[in-house]
Amino acid sequence: MRSLVVVAGNTFKETVRDKILYNLVFFAILLIGASLLLGTLTMGEQSRIINDLGLAAINLVAVIIAIFVGIGLVTKEIDRRTIYTILARPITRVQFILGKYLGLAFIIAVNIAIMFTMFLGTVWVSGNVIYGSLFQAVELILVETLLVMAIAMFFSTFSSSTLSATMTIGVYVIGHLTSDLKAIAEKSHSQLTEAVLTALYYVCPNLELLNIKGQAASGVLVEMGYQLTATAYGVLYAGLLLTGACLIFQRRDF
Repeated sequence: MRSLVVVAGNTFKETVRDKILYNLVFFAILLIGASLLLGTLTMGEQSRIINDLGLAAINLVAVIIAIFVGIGLVTKEIDRRTIYTILARPITRVQFILGKYLGLAFIIAVNIAIMFTMFLGTVWVSGNVIYGSLFQAVELILVETLLVMAIAMFFSTFSSSTLSATMTIGVYVIGHLTSDLKAIAEKSHSQLTEAVLTALYYVCPNLELLNIKGQAASGVLVEMGYQLTATAYGVLYAGLLLTGACLIFQRRDF
C-alpha cells in the first residue's frame, strides 16, 4: 500500500510540473469567460449559453488531460528506460499502474474543481441562477474523464503513444455514438457491417450515458437513481479496464 501511495504522489508531483495543465486550465477559463460575453449578445438564452459553454469547456479540457497525459504516464517511463529503475525497487507492476492512475486522477479532480469554481463564479457574476443540475453534470464529467483515462492507460500498456492516442480517441468518439451505431446496424443490409457495428456497440463504453450537459444547462435535474447508475457504470467499466491494463503490463517483457 505504501508503494502505491509513493507512486501516486510522484505522479502527482511530476504532472503538476507539466505546464500543459496550466495552459489547458487557462484555456478553459477563457472559454468560460467568453460564454459570459456571448450570453450578453443573446436575448433570453444567456443562462443556457453560459452553462452550455462552461460545461463543454470543463469536459473538453478534462478529456484532453485524461487522454494525452494518461497515455504518457506509462509510455514515457518505457521510452526513457526509467521503467527498469522503478521496477527494480520494491514496487510491483500492479502498484505501478494503479499508482500512476490514482496520481493523475487526483490531478484531474483538482483541475475540474478549479474550473468548476471559476464557472460558478461566471454564472454568479452574470446574475443567473446556479442550478443543482450543474453539480450533477460535473460529477458525471469527472466519472467520464476517469473512464477515458482508464482507456488511455489500457492501450498504453501494449502500444505506442501515437497508436494509443488514436485508439483512445476512436473509442471516445464511438462511445458518444453508440445509440447511432445500434440504429445503423439494425438498418444495415450487410451482415458483416451489422456484426461489426453490433460488436462495437457492446464492447465500447456508452459515454452518452454520462452526458447530461444539455439538460443540466437548462436546470433540469436527473433522477438520483440515474445519477447513481451512471456513476456505477463508469466506475465499474474503468475498473475492468484497469484490471486488464494490470494483467497485460504484468506479462509484458522489457
